[in-house]
Amino acid sequence: MALRNHSTVTEFILLGLSVAPHVQVLLFVLFFMIYLLTLMGNLMMLLLIRIDSYLHTPMYFFLSHLSFIDLCFSSVTVPKMLENLLSQTKTTSVRGCLAQVFFVSFTAGTEACLLSVMAYDRYAAICHPLLYGQIMSKQLYMQLVWGSWGLGFLDALINSLLAMNLVFCGVQIIHHFSCEMPSILPLSCSDVSKNIVALLCSTFLHGLGTFLLVFLSYAHIISTILSISSTSGRSKAFSTCSSHLSAVTLYYGSGLLRYLMPNSGSPIELIFSVQYTVVTPMLNPLIYSLKNKEVKAAIRRTLGKHFQRIRC
Repeated sequence: MALRNHSTVTEFILLGLSVAPHVQVLLFVLFFMIYLLTLMGNLMMLLLIRIDSYLHTPMYFFLSHLSFIDLCFSSVTVPKMLENLLSQTKTTSVRGCLAQVFFVSFTAGTEACLLSVMAYDRYAAICHPLLYGQIMSKQLYMQLVWGSWGLGFLDALINSLLAMNLVFCGVQIIHHFSCEMPSILPLSCSDVSKNIVALLCSTFLHGLGTFLLVFLSYAHIISTILSISSTSGRSKAFSTCSSHLSAVTLYYGSGLLRYLMPNSGSPIELIFSVQYTVVTPMLNPLIYSLKNKEVKAAIRRTLGKHFQRIRC
Protein backbone atom coordinates (compact mmCIF):
# COMPACT_ATOMS: atom_id res chain seq x y z
CA MET A 1 0.00 0.00 0.00
CA ALA A 2 2.87 2.35 0.80
CA LEU A 3 4.29 1.69 -2.65
CA ARG A 4 1.00 2.64 -4.26
CA ASN A 5 0.98 5.94 -2.35
CA HIS A 6 4.33 6.82 -3.91
CA SER A 7 3.07 6.14 -7.43
CA THR A 8 1.62 9.67 -7.68
CA VAL A 9 5.02 10.99 -8.83
CA THR A 10 4.27 12.76 -12.12
CA GLU A 11 7.51 14.56 -12.99
CA PHE A 12 11.19 13.91 -13.53
CA ILE A 13 13.98 16.47 -13.19
CA LEU A 14 16.46 16.51 -16.08
CA LEU A 15 19.76 17.86 -14.80
CA GLY A 16 21.10 18.30 -18.34
CA LEU A 17 24.72 19.00 -19.26
CA SER A 18 25.54 21.78 -16.79
CA VAL A 19 24.04 23.67 -13.85
CA ALA A 20 26.15 26.83 -14.36
CA PRO A 21 23.93 29.59 -15.89
CA HIS A 22 26.66 31.10 -18.11
CA VAL A 23 27.60 27.65 -19.43
CA GLN A 24 23.94 26.89 -20.12
CA VAL A 25 23.66 30.01 -22.30
CA LEU A 26 26.71 28.98 -24.32
CA LEU A 27 25.37 25.44 -24.65
CA PHE A 28 21.99 26.77 -25.80
CA VAL A 29 23.64 28.80 -28.59
CA LEU A 30 25.84 25.86 -29.60
CA PHE A 31 23.06 23.26 -29.74
CA PHE A 32 20.62 25.68 -31.36
CA MET A 33 23.11 26.20 -34.20
CA ILE A 34 23.70 22.43 -34.44
CA TYR A 35 19.94 21.85 -34.64
CA LEU A 36 19.54 24.44 -37.41
CA LEU A 37 22.39 22.85 -39.37
CA THR A 38 20.79 19.43 -38.86
CA LEU A 39 17.46 20.63 -40.20
CA MET A 40 18.96 22.46 -43.19
CA GLY A 41 21.42 19.70 -44.10
CA ASN A 42 18.95 16.82 -43.99
CA LEU A 43 16.16 18.78 -45.68
CA MET A 44 18.65 19.69 -48.44
CA MET A 45 19.51 16.00 -48.92
CA LEU A 46 15.82 15.05 -49.06
CA LEU A 47 15.05 17.80 -51.59
CA LEU A 48 18.11 17.04 -53.73
CA ILE A 49 17.35 13.32 -53.92
CA ARG A 50 13.75 14.12 -54.73
CA ILE A 51 14.36 16.52 -57.63
CA ASP A 52 17.51 15.05 -59.22
CA SER A 53 16.70 12.03 -61.39
CA TYR A 54 20.35 10.84 -61.33
CA LEU A 55 19.93 10.13 -57.63
CA HIS A 56 16.86 7.90 -58.07
CA THR A 57 18.80 4.74 -57.20
CA PRO A 58 18.55 2.28 -54.27
CA MET A 59 21.56 3.85 -52.51
CA TYR A 60 19.99 7.32 -52.46
CA PHE A 61 16.57 5.91 -51.64
CA PHE A 62 18.16 4.53 -48.48
CA LEU A 63 19.96 7.84 -47.91
CA SER A 64 16.69 9.80 -48.14
CA HIS A 65 15.23 7.63 -45.38
CA LEU A 66 18.42 8.09 -43.33
CA SER A 67 18.10 11.88 -43.69
CA PHE A 68 14.45 11.73 -42.62
CA ILE A 69 15.20 9.55 -39.60
CA ASP A 70 18.04 11.92 -38.62
CA LEU A 71 15.56 14.81 -38.71
CA CYS A 72 13.22 12.87 -36.44
CA PHE A 73 16.02 11.65 -34.16
CA SER A 74 17.36 15.15 -33.55
CA SER A 75 13.87 16.63 -33.11
CA VAL A 76 13.03 14.08 -30.41
CA THR A 77 15.87 15.22 -28.11
CA VAL A 78 17.24 18.65 -29.03
CA PRO A 79 14.13 20.91 -28.61
CA LYS A 80 13.55 19.60 -25.07
CA MET A 81 17.25 20.05 -24.31
CA LEU A 82 17.10 23.66 -25.53
CA GLU A 83 14.00 24.31 -23.43
CA ASN A 84 15.68 22.96 -20.28
CA LEU A 85 18.83 25.01 -20.88
CA LEU A 86 16.72 28.19 -20.58
CA SER A 87 14.36 26.90 -17.88
CA GLN A 88 14.81 27.07 -14.14
CA THR A 89 12.66 24.03 -13.31
CA LYS A 90 14.01 21.54 -15.92
CA THR A 91 11.12 19.14 -15.33
CA THR A 92 9.35 16.74 -17.64
CA SER A 93 6.23 14.71 -16.99
CA VAL A 94 6.50 10.95 -16.54
CA ARG A 95 4.26 10.43 -19.57
CA GLY A 96 6.31 12.89 -21.63
CA CYS A 97 9.50 11.13 -20.55
CA LEU A 98 8.15 7.70 -21.51
CA ALA A 99 7.02 9.12 -24.86
CA GLN A 100 10.55 10.42 -25.45
CA VAL A 101 11.96 7.00 -24.49
CA PHE A 102 9.73 5.42 -27.15
CA PHE A 103 10.69 7.82 -29.93
CA VAL A 104 14.41 7.72 -29.07
CA SER A 105 14.31 3.91 -29.21
CA PHE A 106 12.23 3.98 -32.41
CA THR A 107 14.48 6.39 -34.31
CA ALA A 108 17.74 4.92 -32.98
CA GLY A 109 16.68 1.36 -33.82
CA THR A 110 15.46 2.33 -37.29
CA GLU A 111 18.71 4.18 -38.04
CA ALA A 112 20.75 1.12 -37.00
CA CYS A 113 18.73 -1.05 -39.39
CA LEU A 114 19.05 1.48 -42.22
CA LEU A 115 22.83 1.63 -41.81
CA SER A 116 23.06 -2.17 -42.04
CA VAL A 117 20.80 -2.15 -45.12
CA MET A 118 23.02 0.50 -46.74
CA ALA A 119 26.07 -1.66 -45.98
CA TYR A 120 24.41 -4.57 -47.79
CA ASP A 121 23.68 -2.26 -50.73
CA ARG A 122 27.37 -1.30 -50.94
CA TYR A 123 28.31 -5.00 -50.69
CA ALA A 124 26.06 -5.82 -53.64
CA ALA A 125 27.38 -2.88 -55.68
CA ILE A 126 31.09 -3.58 -55.11
CA CYS A 127 31.24 -7.37 -54.78
CA HIS A 128 28.62 -8.18 -57.45
CA PRO A 129 28.51 -5.14 -59.79
CA LEU A 130 27.18 -7.06 -62.81
CA LEU A 131 24.30 -8.53 -60.80
CA TYR A 132 23.56 -5.38 -58.77
CA GLY A 133 20.39 -4.54 -60.70
CA GLN A 134 19.00 -8.02 -60.14
CA ILE A 135 20.04 -8.24 -56.48
CA MET A 136 18.85 -4.79 -55.45
CA SER A 137 15.46 -4.85 -57.16
CA LYS A 138 12.81 -2.28 -56.34
CA GLN A 139 10.77 -4.85 -54.45
CA LEU A 140 13.76 -5.82 -52.29
CA TYR A 141 14.95 -2.34 -51.39
CA MET A 142 11.40 -1.27 -50.54
CA GLN A 143 11.06 -4.31 -48.27
CA LEU A 144 14.43 -3.59 -46.63
CA VAL A 145 13.48 0.01 -45.84
CA TRP A 146 10.01 -0.69 -44.51
CA GLY A 147 11.39 -3.68 -42.63
CA SER A 148 13.88 -1.32 -40.95
CA TRP A 149 11.06 0.99 -39.87
CA GLY A 150 9.01 -1.98 -38.68
CA LEU A 151 11.82 -3.50 -36.60
CA GLY A 152 12.62 -0.13 -35.04
CA PHE A 153 8.96 0.38 -34.12
CA LEU A 154 8.56 -3.15 -32.70
CA ASP A 155 11.71 -2.84 -30.59
CA ALA A 156 10.61 0.51 -29.17
CA LEU A 157 7.05 -0.69 -28.57
CA ILE A 158 8.09 -3.75 -26.54
CA ASN A 159 10.44 -1.76 -24.29
CA SER A 160 7.99 1.12 -23.87
CA LEU A 161 5.01 -1.10 -23.00
CA LEU A 162 7.09 -2.76 -20.28
CA ALA A 163 8.20 0.66 -18.99
CA MET A 164 4.58 1.84 -18.70
CA ASN A 165 4.06 -0.68 -15.88
CA LEU A 166 6.88 0.76 -13.77
CA VAL A 167 6.17 2.60 -10.52
CA PHE A 168 8.32 5.64 -9.70
CA CYS A 169 8.75 6.94 -6.19
CA GLY A 170 10.98 9.33 -4.25
CA VAL A 171 13.03 12.13 -5.79
CA GLN A 172 13.12 11.57 -9.56
CA ILE A 173 16.36 13.13 -10.82
CA ILE A 174 17.71 12.06 -14.22
CA HIS A 175 21.41 12.81 -14.64
CA HIS A 176 20.97 13.37 -18.33
CA PHE A 177 19.61 15.85 -20.89
CA SER A 178 16.96 13.47 -22.28
CA CYS A 179 14.90 10.45 -21.29
CA GLU A 180 16.44 7.15 -22.37
CA MET A 181 15.68 3.68 -21.08
CA PRO A 182 19.01 3.20 -19.20
CA SER A 183 18.40 6.51 -17.38
CA ILE A 184 14.88 5.84 -16.08
CA LEU A 185 15.17 2.20 -14.98
CA PRO A 186 17.25 3.01 -11.84
CA LEU A 187 14.52 5.46 -10.75
CA SER A 188 11.83 2.80 -10.47
CA CYS A 189 10.98 1.26 -7.11
CA SER A 190 9.25 -1.72 -8.76
CA ASP A 191 10.78 -4.86 -10.26
CA VAL A 192 12.72 -3.92 -13.41
CA SER A 193 14.14 -7.36 -14.21
CA LYS A 194 11.90 -7.79 -17.27
CA ASN A 195 12.83 -4.32 -18.50
CA ILE A 196 16.55 -5.02 -18.13
CA VAL A 197 16.22 -8.31 -20.00
CA ALA A 198 14.24 -6.59 -22.79
CA LEU A 199 16.79 -3.76 -22.99
CA LEU A 200 19.74 -6.17 -23.12
CA CYS A 201 18.02 -8.24 -25.80
CA SER A 202 17.38 -5.07 -27.81
CA THR A 203 20.98 -3.95 -27.44
CA PHE A 204 22.52 -7.28 -28.35
CA LEU A 205 20.04 -8.51 -30.97
CA HIS A 206 19.15 -5.17 -32.55
CA GLY A 207 22.27 -3.10 -31.91
CA LEU A 208 25.02 -5.71 -32.11
CA GLY A 209 23.03 -7.74 -34.65
CA THR A 210 22.88 -4.87 -37.16
CA PHE A 211 26.52 -4.04 -36.41
CA LEU A 212 27.48 -7.64 -37.22
CA LEU A 213 25.70 -7.35 -40.59
CA VAL A 214 27.62 -4.14 -41.29
CA PHE A 215 30.89 -5.80 -40.26
CA LEU A 216 30.31 -8.85 -42.49
CA SER A 217 29.36 -6.64 -45.44
CA TYR A 218 32.51 -4.57 -45.10
CA ALA A 219 34.69 -7.65 -44.60
CA HIS A 220 33.58 -8.83 -48.06
CA ILE A 221 33.89 -5.29 -49.47
CA ILE A 222 37.46 -4.84 -48.21
CA SER A 223 38.42 -8.29 -49.48
CA THR A 224 37.04 -7.42 -52.92
CA ILE A 225 38.75 -4.01 -53.00
CA LEU A 226 42.12 -5.52 -52.07
CA SER A 227 41.79 -8.02 -54.91
CA ILE A 228 41.51 -5.22 -57.49
CA SER A 229 44.84 -4.90 -59.28
CA SER A 230 44.81 -1.22 -60.27
CA THR A 231 45.25 1.55 -57.71
CA SER A 232 42.66 3.73 -59.42
CA GLY A 233 40.17 0.86 -59.33
CA ARG A 234 40.69 0.33 -55.61
CA SER A 235 40.37 4.07 -54.97
CA LYS A 236 37.14 4.30 -56.96
CA ALA A 237 35.64 1.27 -55.22
CA PHE A 238 36.55 2.57 -51.77
CA SER A 239 35.15 6.06 -52.52
CA THR A 240 31.70 4.55 -53.12
CA CYS A 241 31.49 3.32 -49.51
CA SER A 242 33.71 5.76 -47.58
CA SER A 243 30.80 8.08 -46.71
CA HIS A 244 28.71 5.25 -45.34
CA LEU A 245 31.67 3.84 -43.41
CA SER A 246 32.19 7.24 -41.76
CA ALA A 247 28.50 7.43 -40.78
CA VAL A 248 28.58 3.87 -39.37
CA THR A 249 31.71 4.60 -37.31
CA LEU A 250 30.21 7.75 -35.78
CA TYR A 251 26.87 6.15 -34.95
CA TYR A 252 27.86 2.73 -33.66
CA GLY A 253 31.02 3.98 -31.97
CA SER A 254 29.01 6.16 -29.59
CA GLY A 255 25.55 4.51 -29.55
CA LEU A 256 26.63 1.01 -28.57
CA LEU A 257 29.04 2.31 -25.92
CA ARG A 258 26.24 4.43 -24.43
CA TYR A 259 23.90 1.45 -24.03
CA LEU A 260 26.54 -1.07 -22.96
CA MET A 261 28.20 1.04 -20.26
CA PRO A 262 26.66 1.29 -16.75
CA ASN A 263 24.27 4.22 -16.24
CA SER A 264 25.99 6.77 -13.99
CA GLY A 265 25.46 10.23 -15.49
CA SER A 266 29.22 10.56 -15.98
CA PRO A 267 30.62 13.14 -18.45
CA ILE A 268 31.79 10.43 -20.87
CA GLU A 269 28.28 8.93 -20.91
CA LEU A 270 26.81 12.34 -21.73
CA ILE A 271 29.40 12.86 -24.47
CA PHE A 272 28.44 9.55 -26.11
CA SER A 273 24.75 10.52 -25.96
CA VAL A 274 25.41 13.95 -27.47
CA GLN A 275 27.49 12.30 -30.19
CA TYR A 276 24.90 9.85 -31.47
CA THR A 277 21.68 11.83 -30.79
CA VAL A 278 22.79 15.38 -31.65
CA VAL A 279 26.09 15.54 -33.55
CA THR A 280 25.77 12.52 -35.86
CA PRO A 281 22.42 13.64 -37.39
CA MET A 282 24.11 16.96 -38.24
CA LEU A 283 27.25 15.35 -39.69
CA ASN A 284 25.58 12.71 -41.87
CA PRO A 285 24.39 15.10 -44.63
CA LEU A 286 27.78 16.87 -44.54
CA ILE A 287 29.60 13.54 -44.89
CA TYR A 288 27.46 12.45 -47.82
CA SER A 289 27.63 15.81 -49.61
CA LEU A 290 31.33 16.59 -49.09
CA LYS A 291 32.68 13.07 -49.75
CA ASN A 292 30.26 11.97 -52.47
CA LYS A 293 30.94 12.95 -56.10
CA GLU A 294 27.40 12.15 -57.25
CA VAL A 295 25.84 14.38 -54.59
CA LYS A 296 28.24 17.23 -55.42
CA ALA A 297 27.42 16.82 -59.11
CA ALA A 298 23.70 16.91 -58.30
CA ILE A 299 24.19 20.12 -56.31
CA ARG A 300 25.99 21.70 -59.30
CA ARG A 301 23.22 20.61 -61.68
CA THR A 302 20.53 21.96 -59.38
CA LEU A 303 22.31 25.29 -58.89
CA GLY A 304 22.98 25.51 -62.66
CA LYS A 305 19.29 25.07 -63.44
CA HIS A 306 18.41 27.65 -60.80
CA PHE A 307 20.79 30.26 -62.22
CA GLN A 308 19.51 29.58 -65.75
CA ARG A 309 15.97 30.31 -64.61
CA ILE A 310 17.14 33.55 -62.98
CA ARG A 311 18.83 34.70 -66.21
CA CYS A 312 15.75 33.89 -68.25
